[in-house]
Amino acid sequence: MKYGVTALGEILIDFTTYGTSENGMALFEQNPGGAPANVLVALENLGVNTAFIGKVGDDTHGHFLKETLEKYKVNTEGVILDKNFFTTLAFVSLKNGEREFAFARKPGADTQLKESEVNCEIIKNSSIFHFGSLSLTDEPSRGATLFAISEAKKNNLLISYDPNYRTLLWNSKEEAIEKMCSVIKYVDIMKISDEETELLTGIKDPSKAGEFLLNQGVLCVFITLGAEGALMKTKDFEIQLKGKERKVIDTTGAGDSFWGAILYKILKSNKKISEFTKEDGVEFLTFANIVAGLCVEKRGAIPAMPKLEEVLKEL
Repeated sequence: MKYGVTALGEILIDFTTYGTSENGMALFEQNPGGAPANVLVALENLGVNTAFIGKVGDDTHGHFLKETLEKYKVNTEGVILDKNFFTTLAFVSLKNGEREFAFARKPGADTQLKESEVNCEIIKNSSIFHFGSLSLTDEPSRGATLFAISEAKKNNLLISYDPNYRTLLWNSKEEAIEKMCSVIKYVDIMKISDEETELLTGIKDPSKAGEFLLNQGVLCVFITLGAEGALMKTKDFEIQLKGKERKVIDTTGAGDSFWGAILYKILKSNKKISEFTKEDGVEFLTFANIVAGLCVEKRGAIPAMPKLEEVLKEL
């Protein structure tokens, strides 16, 4: 089978606050999440075949996550259930729709994926290989990620990267910057949030940060700017587009839904990155801003990913 996008990395449970009990204690809702998995579900909902490579625990949460991927038609041949490690849990508290994280990951199963467990056949049969930065926090998943990138390069896949900085998952800020930046040289297309531009480039201004990343060898950079929409930059052009105002319920997965939408448009364009025009960029950002806008109007990450019909209604 051919896959539009294969992603490697974390899939986990987001326990999101959901009101309080009769005793006034916080209640948490079990939501499937993890950035690379979120991106794949966003793509599946838009009609793209996808596959996931990663590890979960052979436990209640791990089985729930694998079944969730299958429910959304993501291929799970590359998912390992490991009885020796517990599925990673994230506790997400929401304040005005914005999130704060606490993690149960010492170590989590997602960090224990080995190079020898990476399903290379899936990678070979894909057009785009996508990864994030949480699989770079620990070994052996760091080595497995680098191995998968090299396999993807060898097979001429487009390499997609979305770094996510989660302070609590790194030994130090310095280590985070070093590891997150170490893979940029392999990347063709990259998404970065306005929160991470200064961290990874040393530059606060989104346009200049994008320029910095292009100079590192990235061919096309997207920077998400929250309420200000998003910026797209190649060596030939730069555009920034704002989405329409939304009633924000939960921003979890918004960036991932945006990126899934961009990868969808890149695949649909049948163009090389060097062939993208400013008009293409406007089309990409318009579409992705709608997808992310619809996502923030619902709770959770994976359950909030919009279907293609919903997006087309707003275009």
